[in-house]
Amino acid sequence: MTGLDSGEERVPALLTPWVLVRVSGPSMGPTVRDGDRLLARRVRPGGPVRTGDVVLARFPARPELLVVKRVVHPLPGGHWVQGDNPFVTDDSRAFGPAVVVGRVVGRLWPRPGRLGPLPAGS
Repeated sequence: MTGLDSGEERVPALLTPWVLVRVSGPSMGPTVRDGDRLLARRVRPGGPVRTGDVVLARFPARPELLVVKRVVHPLPGGHWVQGDNPFVTDDSRAFGPAVVVGRVVGRLWPRPGRLGPLPAGS
């Protein structure tokens, strides 16, 4: 228990410190595309997450759903996360605050490298 009134206790944590993720869907385009492979590091409750980070998160309302989103801002007990594609709303706009369970450290395939900030004009 973290002492926060949150959904952290109701969402499954990542089982290993490092996770390989295959992106499915257009919600993070143009930063991340359908089929991209990402490397993420587990974040423990209350761990370091900054505004603008690309993260793995779960919503207390949908704990079985693991999503890749960008942190917009912290909230008591969680984070407001949204996809970079404003036309797809499978994020906090639909499900409310999320619990961040991992931070994406880079793309492994098809264009290896770090993920930068949201492109200007997006």
